Amino acid sequence: MQYYVNESIKNATRIFPRQGRGGYHRYDLNENPEGLPKAFVDSVVREITPEFLATYPEPDRFLFKYAKFIGVKRENVMATNGSDMAIRYLMETFGERGKDVVTVSPSFEMYWVNCMLLGYRHVSISYEPDLTIDIDKILAAITENTRIVALVNPNNPVGNVYAESDFNRIADKAESVGAVLIIDEAYHYFYSETFLSNVLKRPNAVILRTFSKLMSLAACRLGVIIGNPEIIHYVNNSRLTFDVNSFALLFAEKILDHPELIHTLIAIEKAGKEHALAELRAHGYECCSSMANFILLKTKNPPMQVAERLEKEKKILVHTFKNELLVDYLRISTGSKEAMETFLRAFFEIDV
Repeated sequence: MQYYVNESIKNATRIFPRQGRGGYHRYDLNENPEGLPKAFVDSVVREITPEFLATYPEPDRFLFKYAKFIGVKRENVMATNGSDMAIRYLMETFGERGKDVVTVSPSFEMYWVNCMLLGYRHVSISYEPDLTIDIDKILAAITENTRIVALVNPNNPVGNVYAESDFNRIADKAESVGAVLIIDEAYHYFYSETFLSNVLKRPNAVILRTFSKLMSLAACRLGVIIGNPEIIHYVNNSRLTFDVNSFALLFAEKILDHPELIHTLIAIEKAGKEHALAELRAHGYECCSSMANFILLKTKNPPMQVAERLEKEKKILVHTFKNELLVDYLRISTGSKEAMETFLRAFFEIDV
C-alpha cells in the first residue's frame, strides 16, 4: 500500500544552496566574507567543554541579555534556529491553509517556500521596472483573506528600505483585517533605522533579527523574534523544545558582552561597501544603493557568464538571478575593504 505524502510537500520544487563552498571567496549568500576575529573565536571555543557538549541548550540567559541589549523585556523576545525557523513558526502559527500571505517580489525566498509547503496562497507584489515598490499595491493586496504580510527591511536583493509612513499605512491595513505583519530586519545592523518601537505598540506585528549577517554566525543558526508578549506566547507554543543550539547561544552571548566588536564590524563593512561602490561607479557600473551588506550591480557581459568565469578562474562565488527584473544583475556580498579588493580585481579582469 502506498504511504501518504502531504500533497503540498510532495509537489514542492526546492532549490537549495550549492554545497562545497569551502576554499572559495564567498560573495554569494550575504555572509561576512571573513567572519569574526580569530582571537575572539578562539576565546569562545576555549569555553566548550565535555560538560558543555553533554548539556541541553538553555536560551534564557541569552534572551535576558539580548532583551536588555535592545531595550525590551524578556517576554518580548524568543530565540529560534535561525530566522528561517522563525519564519516557519510565525507562518504555522498565524497562517491559514488557502488564505493569503502578502510579500513583495523578489525578496527572501523562504516566505514563498513556506507558503508552498503549508498550502497558503502567496500574493506577490512585484517591484516596478525602476526597482521601486508601489506601497499602494501592497495595501490593495491586503484583504479579508490575508493572514500574514511580510516585508524585509532593508529588502534582499535590491536593498531598499521602507519609510515610517509606509510602515504605519501597511500596519494599519493589516490590523484592520486581522493579519499579522512581519518586519524582517535581518540586515538591521547595516541600516541604523528600525521599526522596533513601532512594532511593540502594535498587537499584530513582529520583528525578526538574525545573527547570521553582521554577527557572522551563519554556521550556528540563531534568529530572534521580537513582539508583544501575547504574540511571543503563541509562537512559543509552536516551537521545538531544543531548537536553538548551545554553540549559537554561547557565541551570541559573548558578542553581546563586547559591543565594541559590533561597532567594529559595522565600521569595517561600511568602509568596504563604500570603497566597492566608489570603484564600481568609477568604472561605469550601475549599482543600486543598498542599505544592507550587499551590492546589486548591472554587468557589461551576461551575469551568468561572468559568475561562471569568476568561479572557475578566480574561485569567487557571486549571486545571479532568474527573475526577469534582475536577470541583468549580480548581487555581491560586502565586507572589509581588503575583501572587496579581492572581488574587484577579479571582476574588472573578467567583465570587460
